[in-house]
Amino acid sequence: MSLRGGPAHRAYSVIVFVVLASLDNVAIGLVPPLYGSIGRDLGVGEGRIALATTVMFLISAVAAIGWAYAGDRTDRKPVLIAGTLIWVLGTAWSGLAGSYPSFLLSQVLAAIGLGGVASVSFAVVSDLISPRRRGLVMSFWGLSQGVGTLAGTLVGGLLGSSDWRRPFLIVAVAGVVATVAYVLTYNVPRGDSQPELEGVEYDERIHRDDLPRILARRTNIWLILQGFTAQIAFGSLVWLPVLFRARAEDQGYSAATAVIVGSVFATLFQLGGALSILGGLVGDRLQRRTPRGRALVAAVGVLAAVPFYVVLFFVPFRIDVPDGGSTGAVIRAILRNVWTEPTVGLSLATAIFALALTSANSPNWFALIADVNPPEHRGTVYSLGNLVNGFGRAGGNAFIAVAFRGLSGAFPPPLNYAVGLAAFQLFFIPTGVMYWLAGRTVARDMADTHAALATYSAKADEVRPAPTP
Repeated sequence: MSLRGGPAHRAYSVIVFVVLASLDNVAIGLVPPLYGSIGRDLGVGEGRIALATTVMFLISAVAAIGWAYAGDRTDRKPVLIAGTLIWVLGTAWSGLAGSYPSFLLSQVLAAIGLGGVASVSFAVVSDLISPRRRGLVMSFWGLSQGVGTLAGTLVGGLLGSSDWRRPFLIVAVAGVVATVAYVLTYNVPRGDSQPELEGVEYDERIHRDDLPRILARRTNIWLILQGFTAQIAFGSLVWLPVLFRARAEDQGYSAATAVIVGSVFATLFQLGGALSILGGLVGDRLQRRTPRGRALVAAVGVLAAVPFYVVLFFVPFRIDVPDGGSTGAVIRAILRNVWTEPTVGLSLATAIFALALTSANSPNWFALIADVNPPEHRGTVYSLGNLVNGFGRAGGNAFIAVAFRGLSGAFPPPLNYAVGLAAFQLFFIPTGVMYWLAGRTVARDMADTHAALATYSAKADEVRPAPTP
């Protein structure tokens, strides 16, 4: 194939990886808007279904380490295909589950596969993109994950409002199609985009004794740890559909209409995540001026977003939608409310701005991991960060449910949801501090990594046979 490894094939490969990253997050986002529907059908409370989401976060994060290590040691394409097929099987099983234990086990299976997709594909994408454009491309890759979560929320709420099983089966079919597309992607060599390795066949692989080297890069410590507090805050945000559903029910709407309202509002309010592209561009530009650039952009973004989130949860608004109407009619009415009801418009603007600020975290985190680590370590470092992220996100998702119940005595719904969500956004503050600390060590760690790659290239040149006259 003449285009194999050429610009067109590489662009196609990036697009497929973006789609894969999106789809696995669609699978994660399906459940929260359907907590009530699934619980009623399986005969358990919402908290038990939320527990399945928490377990999914944790198992996915733990499994990612094994997948990433395998990807850093061997050919990455078979590893990614296996991970994708496993989460597809788990997602399909979720839609067919007839009991709560069966549903829980299906979510566990899906989580095992999901752990492989994100960690291994991150390492591949970092090898496809030059360091100068990492922030921009990683913003698309990270944005696809956010869009996937939003799409999962929307698909779950809309397609699952009358039958909660339908979204799981549709997403499983989409996963099969994406797997077929992935088979045709470019098999990217390690270090392919690294300037120091141009023209060099890079054959380094991770080893068991490399962990001390990884943790000796102080920047890695801060990049890994910041995810715990950040994801406690982000994990709490999966309850956004529940907050807006409760607001709709508080205004007298039926449960079916309230589920649609909650899903659509949660989706609209998270459109600010699309501005992660701007965060990636700013990070790229500032990084060319100072090695601290990406870390500073992420720090400022997450700290500045906190007051806007707090305002978002408490802005009162009234909606006017046809109760019991079709999904399309409810959506059209909500969109009209954005323009005709000032408080709805204010809520939307506040949410977009808050999410635009926190979205600077994702692309710069991805790019920083690639900047300070050699190619054979990137998947594993990402998976270590993802493990900490998973514990934080699972904690945020689980503990906020406890907080909501505790607050309901003093604050009836939906106010208990607003108070709980606002309190959990304060976890962004230590996240910003850790990014600032990463900015103090990143220059040294980048220099050490680039020097090691240049040394490898020089040694490869020494042993390379001279061309035949």
